[in-house]
Amino acid sequence: MKDQALYKIPYGLYMVSSHKNGAINGQIANALFQVTAEPQTVAVSINKKNLTHEYIDASKEFAASILCQKTPMTFIGTFGFKSGKNINKFEHVSYELGKTKSPVLKDNCLGYFEAKVIDQLSVGTHTIFVGKVIDDHVFSSEEAMTYAYYQQVKGGRAPKTAPTYREK
Repeated sequence: MKDQALYKIPYGLYMVSSHKNGAINGQIANALFQVTAEPQTVAVSINKKNLTHEYIDASKEFAASILCQKTPMTFIGTFGFKSGKNINKFEHVSYELGKTKSPVLKDNCLGYFEAKVIDQLSVGTHTIFVGKVIDDHVFSSEEAMTYAYYQQVKGGRAPKTAPTYREK
């Protein structure tokens, strides 16, 4: 089938967060990957319209919490389909501020890492933020939620600001 090959790229699901002037925000992201092992470097693609983009761009720091398969759809709905401009996404969520002052999850999370932005690349609607990992922690050996699991088992879809969103 034409125009379907990109759907075959395997992705994980993460809650990517940052801070700005004492405020925090986070969002669901799937376009995140390790770039190098030495030094440990990761990259994440964030839509320029999202509040998390504004916070990462200002603070030059972010955290990524790795979601587990049991993460409830209500959590994904809050962090994936609502804006921190309108609600406090962390109001009923167990989290702590990491070394970068970005929030990291304590629930629905296998582990996390924090990064300081060392480079960024504008790519149309998104910015790819490249970050040097400065801290990480593993909580669980449970299975990570993949984007395929989210779609096939949980019945999820991509929000319009996701890099994987396509009109049907």
